[in-house]
Amino acid sequence: MTTQQRRIGVAINPSASFGATRAVGPMVLDALHTAGHRTVHLQEDDVEGLRVSVRAAIDTGLDALVVVGGDGMVSLAVEAVRDSGLPFGVVPSGTGNDIARGLGIPLDDPAAAIDLLVRALDREPRTIDAGTATVGDRTTWFVGAVSAGFDALVNERANRMRRPRGRSRYTIAILRELIALRPRRYDLVVDGVAESVEAVLLAVANNTSIGGGMLIAPQADLADGRFDLFVVAPVSRSRFLRLFPKVFSGAHTELDIVRLSRVRSVSIGAADISAYADGERIGPLPVVVEVVPGALRVLA
Repeated sequence: MTTQQRRIGVAINPSASFGATRAVGPMVLDALHTAGHRTVHLQEDDVEGLRVSVRAAIDTGLDALVVVGGDGMVSLAVEAVRDSGLPFGVVPSGTGNDIARGLGIPLDDPAAAIDLLVRALDREPRTIDAGTATVGDRTTWFVGAVSAGFDALVNERANRMRRPRGRSRYTIAILRELIALRPRRYDLVVDGVAESVEAVLLAVANNTSIGGGMLIAPQADLADGRFDLFVVAPVSRSRFLRLFPKVFSGAHTELDIVRLSRVRSVSIGAADISAYADGERIGPLPVVVEVVPGALRVLA
């Protein structure tokens, strides 16, 4: 029995009712019940229906929200709890799980991730930064990163693909986008200073990784009140192919074509490209990205 019983919403990814991860949601519910908490089981046939159910559950009173899934489910949680102070936790069972990775949550061991969650409920939640990405009159909150270069094009292609499932989908999308690789001109305003750059990769990172473990900003800190602006200068396909494996280990940061800088706000403009926040499409550039220090409370 825990020291304090809590009412916890457990939102489960709509696609988690089948496949290898289908048991994770029930495991979370069982563990929370065993620990003495009351749970509100939130699962719908589609993501929009789940958003509605989560908002309704929060309106009726929750002490915490837990999401079971990948980065898309974390995005759902962030949008639901923003400005409320309600803590949220994540049990990773998705494709990329980059935000869980950045929070130090076990990725391939659901039992360990659930144990961490249950123990975190008896501690003060961790405070981390969020970001806002504004396209036109729409503002989206995020935790991980906003992508606006080759990485965004890969996301666009990968999200259209039905098969294969899992991390290999991103690898295939990368190979297909390489065929059309070309630099793009970006008009930036970085902390109030305007500049133009040519780049093939451009992202604004709050977290260390994107795309299922690409360590674009290995020194990024979720609670330092800053983003890491990641820019890769124009490069040939052959050199890009040599660079790509280095990104997964973080060894790319010393290369002369890579720029990493700490920033608070970035405006990004370019033709014929859409921005992605935590793997979710938010719309065509331009986008204005701003840090919101200490905005979120996380059970991690």
